[in-house]
Amino acid sequence: MIREYSNILYNKLENWVESAIAMLPNFVLAVIILVAFYFVARLSKKLVRKMLDQWYHNEELTNIFSKITFIGILIVGALTALNVINLDETVTSLLAGAGIIGLALAFAFQDIAANFVSGIFMAAKGPFEVGQIVEVHDIMGTVKAINLRTTEIITFDGNTVIIPNKEVFQNNIINYQKTKKRRVSIDVGVSYDDDLRKAKKVAIEAVKEIPYILEEEGVQVFYKEFGGSSINFEIRFWVPYDKQPQYLDGRSEAIMKIKEAFDREGMTIPFPIRTLDFGIKGGEKLNEVLHLDQSEGLSTKSSDKASNEDMKQAS
Repeated sequence: MIREYSNILYNKLENWVESAIAMLPNFVLAVIILVAFYFVARLSKKLVRKMLDQWYHNEELTNIFSKITFIGILIVGALTALNVINLDETVTSLLAGAGIIGLALAFAFQDIAANFVSGIFMAAKGPFEVGQIVEVHDIMGTVKAINLRTTEIITFDGNTVIIPNKEVFQNNIINYQKTKKRRVSIDVGVSYDDDLRKAKKVAIEAVKEIPYILEEEGVQVFYKEFGGSSINFEIRFWVPYDKQPQYLDGRSEAIMKIKEAFDREGMTIPFPIRTLDFGIKGGEKLNEVLHLDQSEGLSTKSSDKASNEDMKQAS
């Protein structure tokens, strides 16, 4: 019995060895094909990167398509190598399995797929670049990275916000650095007693004292409304915009310059006025109310004094 099983095992091993020796050239050829496709994939990756750099000048798009090219050529090489060693059925099964798995994953991870596709479109369209200041979905900050699935933004208070590319692609995007400049708008109030034309001139001249404003854009003043305690106007001017502090400094300097100019010219930026209403009927003046209270107090004291004297006489 043992001898019989030993013969069967020996025959199996002998057949395997003979098959391996017969397939050895195919194995060597398959390995050569894999190595060759690997080097072709690396070369193609470099060529794609070089061409895209010349055409689009977009680092994110270049990285995405160069990686896709590299992986795609490696897959073709692997399938070719399997064909060489007569594993046609295995290749067919792998392709069929990959199709089924891909279909299942597309339904299961449709959000991931949507983020991936959105990342590709964003990289191709280029609405913003790494390092630019943007506002996406009510989140404002500096773009740190644009990945295949997500976009990373660092807010001005130092927090890193990771936004899915689908949300970025489907919502409004404000790119504050596309034009390299930004408009500063400030609301100011002036007293009803002041000359409005003079106030306008003084405000414009004050803002022009800021050394880094863009003079070619000009300074504009528009009166907006009759306020409760002042006549309000809006002053607009432009500053270079590479970083957020430039905008904040421009607004801060303008506020200080306007306040200093108004003080020199004797103009008033009024405080808000509040009217305090005393009494049930309303409209009563405070001094009248206080005078009435004092009169009532004196009358009460006089009545009390008279009552005390009457009681003394009675006793």
